[in-house]
Amino acid sequence: MDTIETGIEVLDRRLGGGVPAGSIVALLAPPSSSAELLLYELTNEHPTVYLSTIRTEAAVRDALRATPAQTGDARVIELRGGEVLDRANRAIGQLGEGQTLIIDPADSLEECASNRYVSFLNDLQTQLQNTRGYAVLNCLGGDQTPENRRLTLHAADIVFDLETEVRGSTLVTRMFVPKNRGGRAVTEEIKLELVDHVAIDTSRDIA
Repeated sequence: MDTIETGIEVLDRRLGGGVPAGSIVALLAPPSSSAELLLYELTNEHPTVYLSTIRTEAAVRDALRATPAQTGDARVIELRGGEVLDRANRAIGQLGEGQTLIIDPADSLEECASNRYVSFLNDLQTQLQNTRGYAVLNCLGGDQTPENRRLTLHAADIVFDLETEVRGSTLVTRMFVPKNRGGRAVTEEIKLELVDHVAIDTSRDIA
């Protein structure tokens, strides 16, 4: 199976070389986490289309320029407002060979009618298989999640689940990979530092 390196070494190593080409990845992360750093670094390895459903195009571009993380020259498309699913469909129809797609966040798409959202997921999967790229859907956590989140998780080939915990003055971030369809199972947590870039946390837990 062909794999695509994400450029984040610890993820690629745990996934056996990277994300399988044609995959949909669901990133589950608390809204207050620094998960955006991970998204930003994903733009560095391959040409990327960044669909923003909340922030303006200018805001995303400013954030990519300001972050100390290594980033690429992503094509940013603003999807705010009505008919978000139609505009997302037009964007994925223009994906090029080997491109990475980021949807940040995917919640407003998940709030659309279930039948239309299922059609979108199927069209996305087909386009990714044709272009041999992969997509990352940033799915915000919290007390309330969109009803169609279950459809996202079912369609996703890989699920990255970020958990954050404050210990005194230290912020601990752990990533779990509860789903890796067709790939090598990842049974251990990945401890990350999300400060100004994505790094492995090598500190030891003290009970």
